[in-house]
Amino acid sequence: MRGTAPAPPPAAPDGAGGESALQKLPIDLQLNIMSFLSPQDLCRLGSTSCYWRAAVQDPLLWRYFVLRDLPTWTSIDWKSLPDEEIFNKAFSEVSDNELYDYMAVYKRSCPEGRRSLKSIRPRYGTVTSFLQSLVTQAEPRFAMFGPGLEELDNSLVQKMMTCPEILLVAGLPQRQIHGIGSGVSFQFNNNQKFNIVTLYSTTSVERRRAREEQAVAVNKMFYQENSTAGNQQAMHYSVIAQVRKVCEVVDGFIYVANAEAHRAHDRQEELARISAMIDPALGPPNRPLLVLSCVSDISVERIPCVYVAHQLQLNLLHQPWMMQDTVAATLDGLLNGIEWLLEEANCKSAQ
Repeated sequence: MRGTAPAPPPAAPDGAGGESALQKLPIDLQLNIMSFLSPQDLCRLGSTSCYWRAAVQDPLLWRYFVLRDLPTWTSIDWKSLPDEEIFNKAFSEVSDNELYDYMAVYKRSCPEGRRSLKSIRPRYGTVTSFLQSLVTQAEPRFAMFGPGLEELDNSLVQKMMTCPEILLVAGLPQRQIHGIGSGVSFQFNNNQKFNIVTLYSTTSVERRRAREEQAVAVNKMFYQENSTAGNQQAMHYSVIAQVRKVCEVVDGFIYVANAEAHRAHDRQEELARISAMIDPALGPPNRPLLVLSCVSDISVERIPCVYVAHQLQLNLLHQPWMMQDTVAATLDGLLNGIEWLLEEANCKSAQ
C-alpha cells in the first residue's frame, strides 16, 4: 500500500539516539509492516514518539483497517454508522480536501471503540436508574415485527420463550390491545421486566405454507397508499387499525431483519414498512428502534450488519436506532440489543 510520508520528527536532543532501524525503512514498507498490527497495537506504537504518532495516522492505513474489519463488526448505531462512500469510493478518487479521517471513523464505529466511549461517560445514568428502580413503574413495552420473525428456519420468538437461562419469561400472553395479544413479559438479567408485543404479518398457517413453498406471503399489517416524490411514484405504507393501537402505546420498536446472504431482500419496501410503524403521528417522537440483523443458525452466511444498515437506509431515520447481529437458534447477540433498548427507553422516560 502507498501512503503519505509522516512529517519529519523533531531533531533529537544531544545525547539521544538517532532513527530506529524501522524508521529508516521506506514509508511503503513501514506501512506494510504496520498493517499486520491490530488497531490497538498501532495506537500504542503512536504513543512512543512524535514520528510514530504521525506515522500511525496515515489515512490509507486506517482505510485498510476499516474495510478489513467492518464485515466482522456485530453492531452499529445511529451515531457510529460510517458514511457509505467510505467503503464504496476508491481511494484514488478521493481528493485531499475530501479525505476522511479514517482513524476517527474506525474508533467511532467499531464495537470496542463504542464500548470504551460508553465506559468513560459520566455515571449519573447509573444513579438515575437506581432512583427509578425505587419507583413502581409500568413495564416498558416494545412492538416486535419484521421478516426475520417469519422467514427463518428457526423461530426467534420460540427460542426466546424456551431459553430461561438467557431470557426469563416473567408473564404469559394476555389479550388486552383490541384483539392483539398484549405480549409476553420478560425479565432482563433477573432485574428489569419488559413486555414484547409480537406482530406477525399473516397467520401461522400462511407463514408455514410460505416457508415450505419459499414464497412471499401477503403482509396484512400494512396497506399501501399512493404518493409522489418529485416526478416518481414513492412507496408508502400505513398500518391497519389494530397495529396502530399498538404503535400508540409502545415505548419502542424491535425490527427483525433477515440477514441471510442467500435470500433475496427488498430493503426499500422494508424501509417503507419500518417508517409506517415508527411514524411520529402514531405516538411520542424519538422512540428507540432496535434492529436485529438475524440469521437462523451460526452456520448460515450473513450480510454484515453495517451493510444491512445501509441497505435499509437507517441513516434516514430521525430517532435513536441500533443494529445488532443475532442468531435465532442460540439468541447470540439478543441481550446486547435488549440492553441498549432498555437503556434508551429508560433515558426517555426519565426526561
